[in-house]
Amino acid sequence: SVRASEGSRQARYGAKGRFGKLTIVGHRLFGSRAQVIKSLGYNRLVLQIGRGKVVPEPFSTESFTLDVYRYKDSLKEDLQKADLVISHAGAGSCLETLEKRKPLVVVINEKLMNNHQLELAKQLHKDGHLFYCTCSTLPGLLQSMDLSTLKCFPPGQPEKFSAFLDKVVGLQK
Repeated sequence: SVRASEGSRQARYGAKGRFGKLTIVGHRLFGSRAQVIKSLGYNRLVLQIGRGKVVPEPFSTESFTLDVYRYKDSLKEDLQKADLVISHAGAGSCLETLEKRKPLVVVINEKLMNNHQLELAKQLHKDGHLFYCTCSTLPGLLQSMDLSTLKCFPPGQPEKFSAFLDKVVGLQK
């Protein structure tokens, strides 16, 4: 079940509310899936739709809010507020979300040639950091996944890479 216990979610991701805000990066992931998302207990959905031709109409009811935008300079605020992020499988989006300690579902674009997104998603899933699916399997995954099984992504160590480069170019012995 997607409903992980509050304690395990807070321990792994620092989530504040039971279920609240869901951020989706990429309009193709939305469509008829809003009902599935609402049925899972989310009360707010934020869509970044980019250049998409489909522009869902934002709305707000007593039990559910839909916010829509094309682009923002930064997704930092949305990621911090999100209880779950559904995104395309680009490396930047994956790493930015995982570094914020947010549960992540990535949706693979099956039309890409030499699909590096699939390779990245498979490895991060194998390591226990995210779930992945296609557009057609997203509703089923949302209903069956258990967020408490996800592991936090380890923080980066850029100093190790810097030391390696220093050694390679002869600045350090």
